[in-house]
Amino acid sequence: MTIRVAIAGARGRMGQEAVHTIMKNTEMELVAVLDYKDIGKTLEDTNLFPPSYGAPIFTDLTELHKKTSPDVLVDLTSPESVYKHTKEALALNIRPVVGTTGFTDEELEELTAISKESGLGCIIAPNFAVGAVLMMKFAEQAAKYLPDIEIIEMHHDQKLDAPSGTALKTANLIAAVRPAHVQGHPKEKETFPGARGADYEGMRIHSVRLPGLVAHQQVLLGGEGQLLTIRHDSFNRGSFMSGIVLSVKTVMNLKELVYGLEHIID
Repeated sequence: MTIRVAIAGARGRMGQEAVHTIMKNTEMELVAVLDYKDIGKTLEDTNLFPPSYGAPIFTDLTELHKKTSPDVLVDLTSPESVYKHTKEALALNIRPVVGTTGFTDEELEELTAISKESGLGCIIAPNFAVGAVLMMKFAEQAAKYLPDIEIIEMHHDQKLDAPSGTALKTANLIAAVRPAHVQGHPKEKETFPGARGADYEGMRIHSVRLPGLVAHQQVLLGGEGQLLTIRHDSFNRGSFMSGIVLSVKTVMNLKELVYGLEHIID
C-alpha cells in the first residue's frame, strides 16, 4: 500500500529536504502541502521545486484532508503552529509525524490522551537523526555510572527554542536513571546570570546559537580522574531523512502517541 503523505512546512530547509525524500520514495506519495499563507496552487509555484512537483498547497488542514485524504501529516513547522496542527490532524483521522519541538508537558499529555482514545498513531520526535537517538540512549546508559553531567547543544542561529528538544529529551532520559542532585561546589555563585546554563535536576544544559551550525550535541559525563564525552553532529539536513521515512512507515501501525525515535528503533 502506498502511504499518502502531506507535509506542513515544505518551504523550510527541513521541509524542502523532506519533500524531495518523499517524492523519491516508491512506497509513499506526496499528496498535499500545508502552508500558513497563500503561496500558489502547487509546489511548482513556489519556484523552490521542479515543475514535476505538482502537490497542491492548502492553508487549511480541514480542506486539505477533504480534497486529498492523506494518511500521514509530516509537520516541520514552528512551535507556535505544531500543537494546533497535531491536534487537528488527529481529529481528522490523520496520523501526525512531528519533527518540531516546543510542546509543553500539558500539551503532550493532552495529545497522548487524544491519540490513545482515537487509536490513531502519532510520533513526535525531537530529533529524526538515528545517530542522535543513539547518542541519547548511550548517555542514558552511561549516566547510571557517571551521574555528574552537563549537556552542550549547538544549533544554527535561526532556531527558535532553547534548550533544544533533543537536549531536553536527553536530560529527561538521564533523569530516569540518575538521582537528582546538585553538581559543582555547594557555594558556587554565578558572577554573571546564566553562566552555568539551565538547571535540569542538577544537570546543566548550555545552548549555543551560531550561523554555520546545523544540529550538534555533546553530553559530558565526569567522574574521578575521567571524562566521557558522547557527541553527535548533523552536518546537513539529509541526516534527518532516514528517521522521517522510518516514522512515516511506523506510524501507520501505531495506535498511540510515541515521543522520541528511541522507542521505534531496536
